[in-house]
Amino acid sequence: MQRLCLFSVVLLLALGAVQLRADSPPFAITGRVVKVLPLFLDTNNEVSPSPSLFDRDAYQARLREHTNDISGIRFDVLWKAHNASGVNLKLCLEIRGVAAAGLPTQTNLVQMVTPKRFNHWTSLTLNGPAYKQFGELAAWRATLWNGTQLLGEQKSFLWSL
Repeated sequence: MQRLCLFSVVLLLALGAVQLRADSPPFAITGRVVKVLPLFLDTNNEVSPSPSLFDRDAYQARLREHTNDISGIRFDVLWKAHNASGVNLKLCLEIRGVAAAGLPTQTNLVQMVTPKRFNHWTSLTLNGPAYKQFGELAAWRATLWNGTQLLGEQKSFLWSL
């Protein structure tokens, strides 16, 4: 008798949980921007002479000192999305800078992305005459969008100033 009562209570609780889940949207698309790596490009559009992370960091430091060797900047963005397979999302990167005359500049880089599984790296590049006109990088903000819904955001320390 006690087993029957216990079984019926557990069954009612389980049915109640299923009912609560049925009322909420089961496939809400969620996502976030995990990491943003701004990397300078040399005249050969390379960020490093070798695949080593140590070499990449040392080469990036060298490029920061020798600005005439920089031909552009590439932003590698790590992002993830859940319940969005087959949905086209938009990855936006807003960057602010200072031009040669000391005037502020701002530009946007946008790319449509389609999530599959796990995390995704997407590269957004500003190079050539557009980079020379843009000037020196001051701040950036990366956002992930599903239509008009903001899924995730990552911004540099100076973005809010």
